[in-house]
Amino acid sequence: MIIDMDNRGFTIVELIVIIAVMGILLIFSVVNLGSSQANGRDSERKTDAETIALQLESFYTSGEDISTTVGRYPSTAIFTGGANTMKRMLRDIDTKSITAPGITDPVITFVASYNNTPIADTIKSAPGGTGITKDQYIYQPLKNDNSLCQSESDECRKFNLYYKLEIATADCPAPNNVCMIMSSKQ
Repeated sequence: MIIDMDNRGFTIVELIVIIAVMGILLIFSVVNLGSSQANGRDSERKTDAETIALQLESFYTSGEDISTTVGRYPSTAIFTGGANTMKRMLRDIDTKSITAPGITDPVITFVASYNNTPIADTIKSAPGGTGITKDQYIYQPLKNDNSLCQSESDECRKFNLYYKLEIATADCPAPNNVCMIMSSKQ
């Protein structure tokens, strides 16, 4: 029996198996790439929130350029004057730190009506009615009695800063994936 090696090739079954294996490997690599990108954006969100919290703590100890008042955090009025007021209050803040990943304009949203509301209810009923999104950092300045600080004359003694991750972690568990940073003075 003589085998002619010139006529030997892949059978249809062999080709289908190879294509199926390559397709499965491609699917795994695409899923892994998406997960890696989400982890990167989540790391950026966490770093941004920690930077914002650090700047707020700096404001507490140093005050602002035009005032000698120290020992308080900025009220929600920090956002009413736009970027100039924010730069005055948080003078060393980089706009990249207050801009969520993938967003071109700084997006900071503050909670304007929550006092002693449980965190789950606060997140569900955040501004816009849809809850906190991954594109927001929500700043909630509070008085000693846990009521919201809304004017610059209020004595804001603590704050909560909320942000949402794309992938749940032990610090920010599912179903909301919402993290909270509390001021050091609480």
